[in-house]
Amino acid sequence: MAKYNFVRKPQKKVCYFCAEKVVADYKDVDLLKKFISEQCKILPRRVTGNCAKHQRILAIAIKRAREIGLLPYVPK
Repeated sequence: MAKYNFVRKPQKKVCYFCAEKVVADYKDVDLLKKFISEQCKILPRRVTGNCAKHQRILAIAIKRAREIGLLPYVPK
């Protein structure tokens, strides 16, 4: 009897900023921490599900927050 391997298509992730109508701001540290890995790297689009426009804005906001000292460059 042959086994059938059903491959489930992964559910398309929705951009958080489009869905919630939120703007990525460098002063909103709690929001920015959701999009940073444990190694303090910016998570890619395929992980977060953000659209290209908001991913660019998010990356700039994270980099500004790091430069000011609100977010770390390296983990503790």
